[in-house]
Amino acid sequence: MKPHIVVIGSSNTDMIIQLDRLPRPGETLLGGEFNMAAGGKGANQAVAAARAGARVALVARVGRDVFGDQAIAGFKRDGLNTDFVVRDRTAPSGVALIFVARNGENCIAVAGGANTRLSPADVRKARTVIAKASAVLLQLETPLESVQAAAEIAGRAGVRVILNPAPARPLPDALLRRVAILTPNETEAELLTSVRVTTEATAARAADRLLGQGVGTVILTLGPRGAFVAGPEVCRMVPGFKVKAVDTTAAGDVFNGALAVALGEGRPLLEAVRFANAAAAISVTRSGAQPSAPHRPEIERLLRSRRF
Repeated sequence: MKPHIVVIGSSNTDMIIQLDRLPRPGETLLGGEFNMAAGGKGANQAVAAARAGARVALVARVGRDVFGDQAIAGFKRDGLNTDFVVRDRTAPSGVALIFVARNGENCIAVAGGANTRLSPADVRKARTVIAKASAVLLQLETPLESVQAAAEIAGRAGVRVILNPAPARPLPDALLRRVAILTPNETEAELLTSVRVTTEATAARAADRLLGQGVGTVILTLGPRGAFVAGPEVCRMVPGFKVKAVDTTAAGDVFNGALAVALGEGRPLLEAVRFANAAAAISVTRSGAQPSAPHRPEIERLLRSRRF
């Protein structure tokens, strides 16, 4: 039986320019290639989870505009439950402007639009599906009070809360105590702990501080190196997969969506992290956010071909 994942978060339209390198401040670069793709951390994670094998409901806001129309059509193609995607009457759909360098690095600016109006009331309307979920997946591109409302509803129902603390911002201890699994990258971990993560030892130090704030398990995503996992009974690195990166946009979102699916299926934690590493590795070999999310057979093929 497929796990049921509820994702509360953002939906954007990504406007992407591929460049030889990222521009410096004040610099204009010519000759880039332009594309548009569906994005937004919440929507990315929802699509990634659906393609990895889950039943997914998305709680989000989009505008009453062409970008909102396109977003909802895309969600339905991937089989998402869109009953809780609100069409905002005044705010436009969110937009992200993304520069991607030839080596796969990127920089992103986001105009949140309707995402900034996702309210606790919107979340509470999804209370029933949240209470029945295998996991609730959260990020920080929507108002913090809505994230907290979702974590509270899930916590009271005994549902696992996975929080991807991105974009990086300080978080209250009351929220962290409701988080079963926190998935920061190096930058986000440093902001939350003041520990610069450069080695496994510093990753362990950052994770220990987060565990001390009440988080159940910490998974630090470290790009191509893999992920460092720390919890009550584990403290170890799970290696990544060597691939040629084309675009790292949404790699973390794909990781989180796939992780939620693997855990919802009852896989052991380290096995679930390896599954998520494989999904993220496939995603960086492709351009775009949601277009890069792999389907389940692709993830399984990579796992079979790279046994440790």
